[in-house]
Amino acid sequence: MESAEIRRRWLRFFEERGHTVVPSASLVADDPTLLLVNAGMVPFKPYFLGEVKAPFKTATSVQKCVRTPDIEEVGKTTRHGTFFQMCGNFSFGDYFKEGAIKYAWELLTSPVADGGYGLEPEKLWITVYLDDDEAERIWHEVVGVPKERIQRLGKKENYWSMGVPGPCGPCSEINYDRGPEFGVEGGPAVNDERYVEIWNLVFMQYERGAGLGKEDFEILGELPSKNIDTGLGLERLAMILQGVHNMYETDTLRVVIDKAGELTGVRYGAAGDSDVSLRVVADHMRTSTMLIGDGVTPGNEGRGYVLRRIMRRAIRNMRLLGATGPVVADLIDVVIRTMGQQYPELIADRSRIETVALAEEAAFLKTLKAGTNILDTAVTETKAGGGTVLPGDKAFLLHDTWGFPIDLTLEMAAEQGLSVDEDGFRRLMKEQRERAKADAQAKKHGHADMSAYREIADTAGASVFTGYTDTEGESTVVGLVVNGSSAPAAHEGDEVEVVLDRTPFYAEGGGQLADTGRIKLDNGAVVEVRDVQQPVPGVLVHKGAVQVGEVVLGAAAFAVIDVQRRRAIARAHSATHLTHQALRDALGPTAAQAGSENSPGRFRFDFGSPTAVPGSVLTDVEQKINDVLARELDVHAEVMSMDEAKKQGAIAEFGEKYGERVRVVTIGDFSKELCGGTHVHNTAQLGLVKLLGESSIGSGVRRVEALVGVDAYRFLAREHTVVSQLTELVKGRPEELPEKISGVLAKLKDAEKEIEKFRAEKVLQAAAGLADGAQDVRGVALVADRVQDGTSADDLRKLVLDVRGRIQGDRPVVVALFTVANGRPLTVIATNEAARERGIKAGDLVRTAAKTLGGGGGGKPDVAQGGGQNPAAVPEAVEAVRRLVSEAA
Repeated sequence: MESAEIRRRWLRFFEERGHTVVPSASLVADDPTLLLVNAGMVPFKPYFLGEVKAPFKTATSVQKCVRTPDIEEVGKTTRHGTFFQMCGNFSFGDYFKEGAIKYAWELLTSPVADGGYGLEPEKLWITVYLDDDEAERIWHEVVGVPKERIQRLGKKENYWSMGVPGPCGPCSEINYDRGPEFGVEGGPAVNDERYVEIWNLVFMQYERGAGLGKEDFEILGELPSKNIDTGLGLERLAMILQGVHNMYETDTLRVVIDKAGELTGVRYGAAGDSDVSLRVVADHMRTSTMLIGDGVTPGNEGRGYVLRRIMRRAIRNMRLLGATGPVVADLIDVVIRTMGQQYPELIADRSRIETVALAEEAAFLKTLKAGTNILDTAVTETKAGGGTVLPGDKAFLLHDTWGFPIDLTLEMAAEQGLSVDEDGFRRLMKEQRERAKADAQAKKHGHADMSAYREIADTAGASVFTGYTDTEGESTVVGLVVNGSSAPAAHEGDEVEVVLDRTPFYAEGGGQLADTGRIKLDNGAVVEVRDVQQPVPGVLVHKGAVQVGEVVLGAAAFAVIDVQRRRAIARAHSATHLTHQALRDALGPTAAQAGSENSPGRFRFDFGSPTAVPGSVLTDVEQKINDVLARELDVHAEVMSMDEAKKQGAIAEFGEKYGERVRVVTIGDFSKELCGGTHVHNTAQLGLVKLLGESSIGSGVRRVEALVGVDAYRFLAREHTVVSQLTELVKGRPEELPEKISGVLAKLKDAEKEIEKFRAEKVLQAAAGLADGAQDVRGVALVADRVQDGTSADDLRKLVLDVRGRIQGDRPVVVALFTVANGRPLTVIATNEAARERGIKAGDLVRTAAKTLGGGGGGKPDVAQGGGQNPAAVPEAVEAVRRLVSEAA
């Protein structure tokens, strides 16, 4: 049974039994504690934590997941992988243990002809938590599993929690016996390689307290509403149903292994080392494709680094297998054709995925060469110092600057007989991550405990946002956070976070900056609002300071936003939508949004593009945007279902999480996007949009920056003033400026060449006199002197070589000339072959001269160059050279 069919049967089975089918969420986690979705229940986490009421009683999904903590083990074992699909069914206060157990058994053991998976019941073993008598009773008495195939395990294996205070409960796992060829009998308690877990049923019935690890926490009591969270690993079930030994041999990965083998001429199964590399390539290329498909782009931090790391590991392993040229296009093609059966959006978005992946491959192949040179230098320095361990900061530099995965550095260092200070490297990595995490957390919710916000959500409910229609309004203070904790009041001068039951303030999100303004209380207190964030769903937190009086819970308030700022931001946000559409029209769908920031009067827009956008294209895009403004198109927003939005062709931003109902912003017949931000009512309100230019911000990602409205006008006014001044200077019309200025620059360049030629000739004129004045020092013709100050290093070198060539005969010749340029002394010294035969080398002489000058230098035995910091020491340096020549001669 193919993986796509396993997925279809799962969703159909539970849909027929009343479950709402929830599409897989993006791999980009809508959770500040996660970079990527790493478990099937992550999209449902707010429901389980009680932050948001679930919109359904039962649900089912097949969720894309990525886990990378054990990335170094991928390929070395057949059980580790970075991408997997988790089939889940969920109950929120509906059915509980008996319902979950009966559903699982029915789906697994029903005949294939009846829509089941057709597993033999006698091969299924069950584990339950130590004291979960109820689960054991259901398995034995209701389902009919013999007691000898039901085993009890402890908290570590069969108890689930999120690792923080909150819901928890015992689990029951279903394991499949793969037979004696996989090890001894005795059930999953004895051998989890033979008895492989395929389905985990979590019974959320208790609340846990604080504690560490999987076992050290207290059970506080039962939950008022019991929930079900189950997860079946699609790849593990595919392994069983397809009759293969491991997940790498299943249909969605084996084809990638075969393609990698075809590209490199290496056969899977021929050797252990090459098998590891082939498995790494297959796993990592599939994961890379899925991540790019969900809008992740390669970068040096966060999820972008996760993608970059796994892509580069895949490319490196292809090189180890013998690939010499680009390979990513062929591998991506296989993944899309295979996974596209389950995720059609991969096929629709093929062009963008390939563009991003190929750009990263090209960048890494260049990086590989440059980074190798850096590593070679570091290895040489380490060995020269007698060391055997490459410092952690060098490994970190290779990672941070050149994108070298640590395992690549480890391998290449080992080839040179060195180990790597991994602890030092990981310490620096940890410090970098902690800095980034602290910055992100501080931005999102300051240093407050998230429980303070959850408490407000539980007691007051979600805030109502009125800002689409209102810029001010009456409200009530329903939450206060001071110094990270809930508080009943805040006093004058306090930094405070205020939550209102309804507010016109927009919380930062979707690229749009937050509103600012004031909250005035009936008792006369005033809060100056500087920022608004949404740390947990529905809770809009107004951050600011109490300017006057005392703010208390329950007080009546009047919220007023800065209207001019809001209007300027709205103009920028609407301009961003127009820019997005105009870029897609010019460059194609690969110019998908990769990020944005809408500020008062200006915006930046990030989009996918493997190369720089030509200036002519940007000019056309800008003109198209301003043509739309002149058409005075109406802008309106409408809430609809996600399916309806897709049918209407609305563009969704990659990485954003959307619910079943979405807000669609339409600008006439030109643009249609999913968006929760604020906008103008008509494009004429934008006035003017001026694109300032575009630049690269990462592999395959470009950034456009622009001004809107009055800010754009002021910019153009300044530009006009500059143009007027230039036309006055060159005595021409504005359209003649490029030609006239080019002519002036060309004349300047020609003049500079003439000046340089004259100066060089003047310097070389001194060559004859210097050669004629050569001194005989014990048989050596020595020219040691100071020439005109201001002589450049290049001209000094030419003069030295010219003087050396003018001294005829077979005798040894040494020419050492000095000058002072820009306040720094320079020297160039040259010797002929006869001098070198006597042991007089230019490099030795320069080192002594430069040391005298307070600096350093070096070079070859025939020509060397140096410099220093002390111009007054030039005479002493000249004498030092004379002394050394005399001693050597």
